Amino acid sequence: MTLHLGDDAPDFTADTTQGVINFYDWLGDCWGVLFSHPGDFTPVCTTELGTVARLKGDFDRRNTKVIGLSTDSVESHEKWERDIGQTQGTEINFPMIADTDHNVSTLYDMIHPNASETSTIRSVFVISPDKKISLTLTYPMATGRNFPEILRAIDSLQLTAAQPVATPADWQPGDDVIIGLGVSDDDAAQRFPGYTALKPYLRLTPDPTA
Repeated sequence: MTLHLGDDAPDFTADTTQGVINFYDWLGDCWGVLFSHPGDFTPVCTTELGTVARLKGDFDRRNTKVIGLSTDSVESHEKWERDIGQTQGTEINFPMIADTDHNVSTLYDMIHPNASETSTIRSVFVISPDKKISLTLTYPMATGRNFPEILRAIDSLQLTAAQPVATPADWQPGDDVIIGLGVSDDDAAQRFPGYTALKPYLRLTPDPTA
């Protein structure tokens, strides 16, 4: 099953380090980040889990829940978390799915034979409160994920879900945004007074949430 942007995020029930969860119930009305790891006790992922734990407050401020996954057991996850605490200086404060039967990995197409027959690739899914796939990222084994960039992307997703705007290259919260092509000039003048038109299709306005 190949998932595309805008598809429904598959629901599932799974065992985790914080007990059995139903994904939709656990997510509630929050945004969600589901990110996978090829296995426990892997070096790059050890640093990633520590980074995500340190960023919990940033995810909380964005009404975003984070959940990890690998195909190892809860017992293995718990042992790994002790190593993460020792090496990364933080306790893991989000659940880790024990996908030993590969159910979730299969639902989210996270096992690619070219990479491994059994281990999950290093995927990231951002899921909106209406349970739609809003963003996907896939990283190779040797490249650590950039979680500040994932937070920046969530800021853009949340802004553009609420306003008829888009965010330009390298956008950061507070920077100017682009008025959507579906907004007429008359409507733009009412919604975004004083906007700047560099071209008819490229109209800039201050971040409406700033």
